[in-house]
Amino acid sequence: MSEKVPMTPEGQARLREELERLKKIELPQVVKDISVARDHGDLSENAEYHAAKERQGLIVARITFIEQTLSRAEVIDPSKLSGSKIQFGARVKLMNVDSDEEVVYQIVGPEEADIKQNRISVSSPLARALIGREVGEEVRVVMPAGPRTYEILEIIYA
Repeated sequence: MSEKVPMTPEGQARLREELERLKKIELPQVVKDISVARDHGDLSENAEYHAAKERQGLIVARITFIEQTLSRAEVIDPSKLSGSKIQFGARVKLMNVDSDEEVVYQIVGPEEADIKQNRISVSSPLARALIGREVGEEVRVVMPAGPRTYEILEIIYA
């Protein structure tokens, strides 16, 4: 049996939108591009044709990946969660003990992670260190940039 992929309802919606765009817009467009490039003659030296075929392969691979991910999705709605311990879906307000800098991260599924939007993967070192912890606790995490210590200030389920 395949391993379940945890995901928020928003993450599931984003993947479904991407899948629809790939199937209804990008794949038909690349098929047209291949047809146009094929009409230009000798395929062995046709860079447009080869580029379009490569793009088609990438699109088909992404479609397959998204379909498999969605089929294994375990959708967890953070707004229905509560408690004093950090779990998947929680937004966690942390303070870097060394710099006094505060940051809020949401713990999400691997396909939803986006550090620019402060969404970290449940499988990341920081998320793994936070799961099961409570407000007031300190966690020490070895990050690529070196060790960091965070104090948990708040846990938000919304």
